[in-house]
Amino acid sequence: MAHLAGKAGYVDTGSAVAGIKSWTIDYNSDALETTDFADAGVKSYIIGGSGWSGTFEGYKDGAPQTLAGSSVTLSLYEDNTYLWTGTAFITGIHATTSADGIVSYSYDFTGTGALTPPVG
Repeated sequence: MAHLAGKAGYVDTGSAVAGIKSWTIDYNSDALETTDFADAGVKSYIIGGSGWSGTFEGYKDGAPQTLAGSSVTLSLYEDNTYLWTGTAFITGIHATTSADGIVSYSYDFTGTGALTPPVG
């Protein structure tokens, strides 16, 4: 597969969030330890629950489009074809302002329910 440039990525929470320049997503499953005496000291595991969370950030371009505590249908686009999508709670919004910088926002989210990863 060819490499993919991130320049066409964006974040959508019902409408595209303006000013966003990057996003990250962590999709994890719990490893539940099941080691017992029969395992002779070698740890064993089963897969437990899975979940997902992450952040997106960028420059201020109008008012924040989501509020902490909001439930949103979140779509994280790698480009116009590949995206991660699911329902998430916005768990934090962080504004940064400095005299010699650009006003920026970062958002934290936690997924609730299934996550649909990119296909292809």
